[in-house]
Amino acid sequence: MALMESGEMYLETILVLSKKLPQVRSIDIADEMNYSKPSVSRAMGILRSGGYIEVDRNGYITLTQLGKELAEKIYERHNVLTRVLTMIGVSPETAREDACRVEHYISDETFQAIKKAITK
Repeated sequence: MALMESGEMYLETILVLSKKLPQVRSIDIADEMNYSKPSVSRAMGILRSGGYIEVDRNGYITLTQLGKELAEKIYERHNVLTRVLTMIGVSPETAREDACRVEHYISDETFQAIKKAITK
């Protein structure tokens, strides 16, 4: 099941939160993304049925291997693209916002070329 941009954003948010918090709950995601709890709950159901996350009986959310791989891919793209944009003079805030949009649509080939160019 291929995810839309919003699903990828949720996975990335879960990954980031899991680095900061001992457990991730739907309310943490809602607070971080400034979304309503019902919207997050619906998205978590979709991600769970797609095999991207697991939710235990206490409501704690963890990424499956599939979910973690996709979240790490998106997170790496976000960081690299933010870095590139700030390197060329874009303000940090605008760079983060633009990277957040581009990270979901850029091809693997183009991303790898950008990554290679900045690591020379």
